[in-house]
Amino acid sequence: MSEFLEYVQSIQGQILSLSWEHVELTLFSVILAIAIGVPLGILISYLKKLTKPVLGIANIFQAIPSLALLGFAIPFLGIGSKPAIFMVILYSLLPIIKNTYTGIQSIPDQTLEAAKGIGMTRAQILIKVQIPMALPIIMAGVRISAVTAVGLMTIAAFIGAGGLGYLVYSGIRTSNNMQILAGAVPACILALVIDSFMGILERVVVPEGLTIGNSQTNRPVRKSTKLIVSLLCLCLLMASVGGRLMKGVSKDALHIGSSDMSEQLILGNMYADMIEAKTDYKVQRDLSLGGVQICFSALQNGQIDMYVDYTGTLYGDILKMKSNSNADEVYRIAKEKIKEQYNLTLLDQTPFNDTYTFTVRKDTAEKYNLKTVSDLEKVSDRLTITPTLAFNNRKEALPGIKSKYPNMNFQDNIAMDGATRYVALANKESDVIDAYSTDGLIDYYDLVVLEDDKQYFLPYYGVPMVSEHLLTEYPDAVGVINELSKHLSSEGMRKLNYEVDVKKREPAEVAHEFLVQEGLLEK
Repeated sequence: MSEFLEYVQSIQGQILSLSWEHVELTLFSVILAIAIGVPLGILISYLKKLTKPVLGIANIFQAIPSLALLGFAIPFLGIGSKPAIFMVILYSLLPIIKNTYTGIQSIPDQTLEAAKGIGMTRAQILIKVQIPMALPIIMAGVRISAVTAVGLMTIAAFIGAGGLGYLVYSGIRTSNNMQILAGAVPACILALVIDSFMGILERVVVPEGLTIGNSQTNRPVRKSTKLIVSLLCLCLLMASVGGRLMKGVSKDALHIGSSDMSEQLILGNMYADMIEAKTDYKVQRDLSLGGVQICFSALQNGQIDMYVDYTGTLYGDILKMKSNSNADEVYRIAKEKIKEQYNLTLLDQTPFNDTYTFTVRKDTAEKYNLKTVSDLEKVSDRLTITPTLAFNNRKEALPGIKSKYPNMNFQDNIAMDGATRYVALANKESDVIDAYSTDGLIDYYDLVVLEDDKQYFLPYYGVPMVSEHLLTEYPDAVGVINELSKHLSSEGMRKLNYEVDVKKREPAEVAHEFLVQEGLLEK
């Protein structure tokens, strides 16, 4: 417990910043969901033919996995907060629409007849009778949506929207339990606070005498309490809406992206630090965007200006080219084809090769006398592999391996991302994992890397990829990027990854320290 508190204290500024970002995103999403859901609930209570279609569509949205919704939204809305807000709105609609509809439908017919009898119009009945009487049930739906939105918004970090999910995902990637808790605990507290606040707000807005099963709602609310809650709601509304609108304004800055791997975060910070120090350009760090496929899409759409990809990924996964072990040829072809097909430019290739490897524990290597992938092939039917999702799906990775190793058939395949596969291997829940040759955790767990004796895996040299926008608007950055690339060796990247993955240091700190040590920046 004391270790966790010390860790929280060391990053308290980051936690507070991410917490406010989380609140801002959540409130903005819920406000928009209320603005959409309540009118829809009222509409279907009057137009009965629309009830089943509207509720059916809302149910479908609720059933779609949240990550799938993000995946669908990215091509249209890009990266960052927009797809995250879109996802939370869709998930929040069902309880708001359904409770609004149920609340209005539950009002006795006699009450409505009495309202008509005293001469009220349809609009007056809705505003003065139906909505006030339905408020207890409507607020219950809003309350559910608000609390659920807090948890859902942690996924926003997967596409670079920020929030407390950033700490959770970073912790999972590096197997840093302290970092996971530093994101999860504030998110839980935030959910409880919002639930309590919504309970107070419910008492304020619901007319006295109406209840949803809680006798406390019958108690009179002081005028001072109503004033404080109203002012607080107004401040939060202005802060969340104003914050979103301000962040939506395009700023004159060079945007550097990265995926959510430790190595990518280190590289993203390195290039950003170098450009800021060596030019007059402002740099926006759009880091931790999920997989490199998201980065590639963001670069295509002009949402970022640069990120570091890998020649093997571009050659095999993007261009769908056949296996090739010639590093220079892979780079040359990838550079030509990427420019031709996507109008994106590959700058100088770095010296570090982050290729795939099969990795096993020492006891497994000794038991089966494993030194090469061919040795692994002979006993693969007795072993369980826990590959990354990308390795499990990419044609140039596990799906195509039988082109060189035809008898590779693992007993079981349990795909998982991040450092958790290393933990599974160390705990003997797995026998084999795919690793990147620059992974710092290989040294930490003292693992054996098997030689790719038939040279199946593509070379995966790091290579900065930039947009036309960068070349035209930020031309001085090109020389700076290429200068840094010369200093990035495989051994050096492995050491840097070790600092983040094993010693649990911040990628930005590790990146800056390296630049100073290499004489590229002053302290």
